[in-house]
Amino acid sequence: MASNYTIPNLDIDEMDKKILSILHENSRISYTDISKQLDLSRVAIQTRINSLIEQGVIEKFTTVINPAKIGIHVSAFFNVEVVPQFLNQVAEKLANDPAVTSLYHMTGPSKLHMHGIFSNNQEMENFLTEKLYPLEGVVSVDCQLLMKRYKSRMGMKL
Repeated sequence: MASNYTIPNLDIDEMDKKILSILHENSRISYTDISKQLDLSRVAIQTRINSLIEQGVIEKFTTVINPAKIGIHVSAFFNVEVVPQFLNQVAEKLANDPAVTSLYHMTGPSKLHMHGIFSNNQEMENFLTEKLYPLEGVVSVDCQLLMKRYKSRMGMKL
């Protein structure tokens, strides 16, 4: 059976890709500075960026914070096995928790892959015992602590 789903044909050209690359490195850069780098008018840059936003290519502009500088010293990755019928319910609750920075449904037996940040080990333990373990449908939790970050990239780079 053929799917009726088609991938939308977005008008992303090489200039848009260059703009996205510049914004990925510094989302606070001015339209004027981008225009100087790419030899386009400031208005053309602004129009292209607005179009990328309207098309949903650019979802949001954000700030990347170094967790250790604000007292967040524990970074942990979790694989959470969930009974299939509770998967969405568990995912919604975890997605709304401020300690959870990313959450993905992975292949395998109803696995959620999650990253969380905590000020210390006690805070992580409280998260596990008071929030994660009691969730209906959670079968098992595997936790790995981050020791050292070699590379971390926010968003997708073209």
